[in-house]
Amino acid sequence: MTVSPLVDVAWLKAHLQNANVAIVDTRWYLMNPSQGAAEYADSHISGAIHLAIDEDLSSPAWDGPGRHPLPPAAKFIATIGNAGIDTDTHVVIYDSAGGSIATRLWWLLRYYGHTRVSLLDGGWQAWQAANGTLRGGQESRPARQFIAHPQPHLMIDADAVEALRHDSTALILDARALERYTGDVEPFGPRAGHIPSAISAPFGENLHPDGTLKPAEELKQRFDDLGVPQATQVVCYCGSGVTATHNIFAMHVAGYEAKLYPGSWSDWSNNLDRPIATGEQP
Repeated sequence: MTVSPLVDVAWLKAHLQNANVAIVDTRWYLMNPSQGAAEYADSHISGAIHLAIDEDLSSPAWDGPGRHPLPPAAKFIATIGNAGIDTDTHVVIYDSAGGSIATRLWWLLRYYGHTRVSLLDGGWQAWQAANGTLRGGQESRPARQFIAHPQPHLMIDADAVEALRHDSTALILDARALERYTGDVEPFGPRAGHIPSAISAPFGENLHPDGTLKPAEELKQRFDDLGVPQATQVVCYCGSGVTATHNIFAMHVAGYEAKLYPGSWSDWSNNLDRPIATGEQP
């Protein structure tokens, strides 16, 4: 049984007491990674558990490609099972960043074959604005057995990206802010710029100013303008494999699919043998 990739506050309020709906708070902040867990402990959607990018949804930095390598399969499967999620569970994820953090978990669950997963449109801000039920402290759910069915075709490594950047039928999308794409700013990596042939596609352009997702038809037009329908393969990357999943999510809502380069710019730029480009042109 499939579910909508996006649910609103009214839907979640109506299903708040459903034992087969698991709510996951993924609030996290790049410049202050512990802040999200602290905010969760202070106040969160009633019944939600918290999963953090660093501790739960990644391996340690550089213990794999990039600053946020994907977690080992065994670790992720255990984490999700301990979160009370199994085949029958509808997972609803939220954050405070327009879904750009939550979509990392959305993507991971889908990578392991779990498609009963949705993003809460507008996230934490929308829930607060609607006077949704809140709770403080830590919460948990009874553990369940999570059965994984990996989908390796959903991701791609640096060597494959290197080959695709020479393929005129492939499309590589960079989800970072324009100033990082151009190379004017690079707060984290050893080199500034972008993967040669990649096109700038900041994830923030998927959102309304209030952090809700733009309608599917607007998203489709955005990705049509970027050349998605003509591409034989679409690859998304960002700084470290987190916000790129927002473009993948928005494309999914629009009816398109794309692959994730998990290591992203942190992996690519750290290898001095990899070429880079700067400026606004691919």
